[in-house]
Amino acid sequence: MQEDLKENEQPMYNLDTVRADFPILAREVYGRPLVYLDNGATTQKPLCVLDAMRNEYLNANANVHRGVHYLSQKATDLHESARETVRRFLNARSTNEIIFTRGTTEGINLIASSFCEGFMQKGDEVIISAMEHHSNIVPWQLQTARCGIAIKVIPINDKGELLLDELDGLFTSRTRLVSVTHVSNVLGTINPVKEIIRRAHERDVPVLIDGAQSTPHFQVDVQELDCDFFTFSGHKTYGPTGVGVVYGKEEWLEQLPPYQGGGEMIETVSFEKTTFADLPFKFEAGTPDYIATHGLAKALDYLTDLGLDNIQKHEEELTRYCTQQLKSIDRMRIIGESDHKDAVISFLVGDIHPLDMGTLLDRLGIAVRTGHHCAQPLITRLGISGTVRASFGLYNTKEEVDALVDGIRRVSTMF
Repeated sequence: MQEDLKENEQPMYNLDTVRADFPILAREVYGRPLVYLDNGATTQKPLCVLDAMRNEYLNANANVHRGVHYLSQKATDLHESARETVRRFLNARSTNEIIFTRGTTEGINLIASSFCEGFMQKGDEVIISAMEHHSNIVPWQLQTARCGIAIKVIPINDKGELLLDELDGLFTSRTRLVSVTHVSNVLGTINPVKEIIRRAHERDVPVLIDGAQSTPHFQVDVQELDCDFFTFSGHKTYGPTGVGVVYGKEEWLEQLPPYQGGGEMIETVSFEKTTFADLPFKFEAGTPDYIATHGLAKALDYLTDLGLDNIQKHEEELTRYCTQQLKSIDRMRIIGESDHKDAVISFLVGDIHPLDMGTLLDRLGIAVRTGHHCAQPLITRLGISGTVRASFGLYNTKEEVDALVDGIRRVSTMF
């Protein structure tokens, strides 16, 4: 297992044992062993997650909250236990600060909608960055059209790093929020969010962090970061699709208006007036995906048991090894070369179109992502039409990196 690494650089978990937890990794594609390097889009799911969800459907399936019968109470216990698991995972102060959503995208939409309604007026500003995913651009543009707010953008350099010296000049008396990604899904750049938060808080400006690409890869402590809001997706953290989390400081969530209305989020309803439930339920209209929250909790426990530090160490070594090997390929261009990056490598080879490279790698059993990666403004800033992206997970191996490199060389000879 990664025999070229020094002994003290080897991951502290057994890769063969871990890979056995993910049966899909043993399948073949077009008669070749699957090499799954599209973890930035979604991760595979361990058996413990699938078993937990199936078991709940078979033994404890009932709508949560307010039910007096056994199954409802059991499902409610599992759902609220999952909230506590998320609280521990992020080191939030209270489960009141943990809101279940459908994913990062809905989480950012929730904050954008509620924050603009509660705290922004025409001409007020939000600061984002040049490397944001569309999910941290479009929701703010919708609010621009609806409320007349303005968007300002932190620029980047050619290595794919934020120009923090430019950030201070973006703040004005109308700045109401900063919303930035923790890790770029295209470049792999790990942004200095703690410093961004510090600078924003000096001006009494709250900060939202898009943690979709950080929570699967390294430990996140929301109290240590001191962020005001943080959001991530279950399906990128080895959990089920259609579930995610918004963390918000309780003092902010208390002030924000609800995002949606309906059942679950109310205290009393009459035709004249509705009063809303306490946190966190004020932001959870309708029946939650209580099966998925149970699955998410199992996934987070899985990551915790392996150790986020161990996962980060393993993936950083894979990223370094892959970068070194890719640079040996003729006409290789790696997109994004920050000194602080993790688990993502985007690249181009000569004039080969990313779609052609991805399609032919797929025929070799190698799954990568191609295109603009839902970050078109970033791709435009880089002066390209798209990239091929290899993104690593906790179960990927050096041998899979070798297969990727060999596959790229083979495809390159065809052009």
